[in-house]
Amino acid sequence: MTEELRLTVLGSATPYPRVDNPCSGYLVSSGGTRIWMDAGSGTLGPLQQHVRLDDLDAVWISHLHADHSADLLTAYYGLLYADIRLAAPIPLYGPPGIADRLAGFLTNTAGRSPVESAFAVTELYDGHRADVGSLRLTSRAVAHGIPAFAVRVEGAGGSLVYSGDTAPCPSLTELAEGCDALLCEAESPEPPAEGEQVHHTPEDAGDTARAAGAGRLLVTHVGRFLTPEEAVTRASARFDGPVDYASPGTTFTVRPRT
Repeated sequence: MTEELRLTVLGSATPYPRVDNPCSGYLVSSGGTRIWMDAGSGTLGPLQQHVRLDDLDAVWISHLHADHSADLLTAYYGLLYADIRLAAPIPLYGPPGIADRLAGFLTNTAGRSPVESAFAVTELYDGHRADVGSLRLTSRAVAHGIPAFAVRVEGAGGSLVYSGDTAPCPSLTELAEGCDALLCEAESPEPPAEGEQVHHTPEDAGDTARAAGAGRLLVTHVGRFLTPEEAVTRASARFDGPVDYASPGTTFTVRPRT
């Protein structure tokens, strides 16, 4: 079985799904290893075009905003109360408090919903590492105003870094150093005039890719006040490598640079 590292875009919209584009969610695969990376609203449907829920090796969640995590709720029902017979809980890597956050929504009686029967929860921290099948996952805390993480996925087929949601920050640039592909959000048309910056602009995405020495840039999580074409054009003005938009339904093969 090929060990090529592949990224399938399940959705990339924000802050709510578009008619033809769910919120943030991706399937990362290499050989027989399959990881659901962010589970934004609407991504569970297209996920099943590629893999059954009970065939996932892990789920990784960047932060607990709904456009990155809401479909965990329906996945829970699918894993425990439908046509799936789960042999063991699926490993779930996510921010501190993720299990109680899910249980708080799912619990409808005096007894707490058995979130841990569906998911084997591991809370992320800055520098967390995990081996999932043939892939190594390294997570770093990033700047989004709430607990939030980026991840570097490495395997024999190459290296992919996903920003999650974040303002430009040293930890993301460090994590992405020399990666073959950077999947970076570009939500904001401009930096905020006041207050804390919590997202990249397209120019920021290009700058992060350039500073990290990434092989290519995949722009994702483009906000409602930008078009994908604008985001790619603006990011390309700051980064000399290939720049593409993470269009829903697209599969990118991440190849090591020669």
